[in-house]
Amino acid sequence: MLREDLTKILFDETAIAARMDALVECIDRDHADKDIVVIGILTGSCIFLGDILRRLTLPLTVECLSVASYHGEMQSSGVVTFRQSVMPDVAGRHVLLVDDILDTGRTLKAVGAKIRELGAMDVKSCVFLRKQIKREDVDADYVGFDIGDEFVVGYGLDYMGYYRNLPYVGVLSPEAVTRHAKK
Repeated sequence: MLREDLTKILFDETAIAARMDALVECIDRDHADKDIVVIGILTGSCIFLGDILRRLTLPLTVECLSVASYHGEMQSSGVVTFRQSVMPDVAGRHVLLVDDILDTGRTLKAVGAKIRELGAMDVKSCVFLRKQIKREDVDADYVGFDIGDEFVVGYGLDYMGYYRNLPYVGVLSPEAVTRHAKK
């Protein structure tokens, strides 16, 4: 049923695995001899984060932040909400933020600012997907794939909580959007 809700598949499992290997090679090289804190921005990054973590060969600790900017919609609301009261201890540490998608840039910008405010030595970011659109003054240091301005699901990305479990990334059909909106 889930596959039929997509108009096309952008990246299959083989392409994703190959890109993860290349990304981690760059991250390992750039962070050689550093002890890093990897912070996953949940919930969308969970699958990407797991794949990155399993490939990294660096000494690291893992933290997660729960933030929201879409609030169940297809476009960012423009408001980034931190959903936890206790923030990770990053003072004097090298931090790698891992997120699912760089869209407007608001989430990555807000999280990066918060982590810097908490005293991180430096903050780098890694995103699975980067939309090729005009955005705020923010970009990712490491990018899995560039995509057009399409609403995508799979590999952790969702619509109304569905489709995260797809092992590939695809474009959601307008019919599926309409069907979920009626629920």
